[in-house]
Amino acid sequence: MYSHDTFGLGHIRRCLAIARSLRKCPANILIVTGSLLVGRFKIPRRIDFVRIPGMIKVTNEQYLPLSMKLEAAEVLEIRKKIILASAMAFRPDFFIVDKAPLGLKREVVETLHWLMSDLPSCRSILGLRDIMDSAPVTIQEWEEKGIYDAMDQLYHEIWVYGCQDFYDPIKEYRIPPQVASKIHFTGYIPRQIPSQEEIQAMRRGLGIGDKEKLVLVTTGGGGDGLPVVNTFLSAFHPAEGGILNRARVVVVTGPFISPKDYAEVVKKCQSLGFIPLKFHRFMEALIGAAQVVVSMGGYNTVCEIASQRKPFLILPRT
Repeated sequence: MYSHDTFGLGHIRRCLAIARSLRKCPANILIVTGSLLVGRFKIPRRIDFVRIPGMIKVTNEQYLPLSMKLEAAEVLEIRKKIILASAMAFRPDFFIVDKAPLGLKREVVETLHWLMSDLPSCRSILGLRDIMDSAPVTIQEWEEKGIYDAMDQLYHEIWVYGCQDFYDPIKEYRIPPQVASKIHFTGYIPRQIPSQEEIQAMRRGLGIGDKEKLVLVTTGGGGDGLPVVNTFLSAFHPAEGGILNRARVVVVTGPFISPKDYAEVVKKCQSLGFIPLKFHRFMEALIGAAQVVVSMGGYNTVCEIASQRKPFLILPRT
């Protein structure tokens, strides 16, 4: 599996959810990822990862090295070689590319060509969310970058993680018939359901009693979630009554919040008696422990909440 991971946690969390399902086959799964935090997640047996040097998204077209003091082109070349070397050594039966058909700045194209020529038994699969962006924006981007041709020429199958009756990307994004014939709608990706023992252990670890009500606030990776957190926190005052004075509140900002902003969130949470966290490796258990979840509308977080049938309030980016 390949996940470029240049912003947030969504790509790697989706890959891990898919990997957990595929390991039931059984299968050995190797994830090639640029995620800085991949090693901090709870990863089961038969799933492992190769971490390529991180890149961070500045604009839709500009990416910079996350840590290395090298030119972007140099880091991209390193990433490209590691991706290809991983495929050549692992020799997969399936090669699943998350979201970006060409990879970051076309970094996965050489690997896809090698698989076609040197390992023809491997099936290359493109995995897509059902809703990528607005239709005009997506169509323009796919035409300009040659995405329709790439889907036609480089992939055996395209998995759409959604339901065609809910949103039909074939129609909305004007996908040509020869590409549409490769598309399989998988439904929305179910997430790991924590056991009662895991939920109780989560509560004990946070100092929350089994009978106490818990409200969870989460903004995914946290790169753009501060307004949601601040709006939630500003709605309450320690001296006021209300349901949150009779419940415990955990606020997970996401690891990509700036240190300055996180310090402010911690200060506000402490004044309200809330529990601030920057990251948690087992969000499924944290969601399972909550009675209500307040969140942004990211694909992965919504799938995690819906999988556990939790009441939720969603505040989307737009």
